Amino acid sequence: MRAKVLVVEDNNAMRSLIAAALEQHLDVDVHEAENGFAALKVIPESEFRLIITDINMPDINGLELITFLRQHPAYKEVPILIISTEAGEEDRRRGLAIGANGYLVKPFTDGELVNLVQKYL
Repeated sequence: MRAKVLVVEDNNAMRSLIAAALEQHLDVDVHEAENGFAALKVIPESEFRLIITDINMPDINGLELITFLRQHPAYKEVPILIISTEAGEEDRRRGLAIGANGYLVKPFTDGELVNLVQKYL
């Protein structure tokens, strides 16, 4: 069975770019959500092996999503990666401190994305 990956990103073009890169280079089934609220609706419907989220999104942002998931017993062990334009070391530390497993700064290459995802699949 192919690993299911959820991409949570409010920018349609970026969400499509991430999904295309993952599907081209890895044997994964990519699902998409346009923000944290939409992600919380779809997460219970599938067993995701990995969640990739942006930080800055409307409604529920990526940090709020991670905080919720890390407090929920069913999801606290699911690897979560942050992909964000927030490039500061403090942003990275904050994301990792609340429970993200990895952090990738936009813009990034397909290779960087694929290598990070492979590490957690």
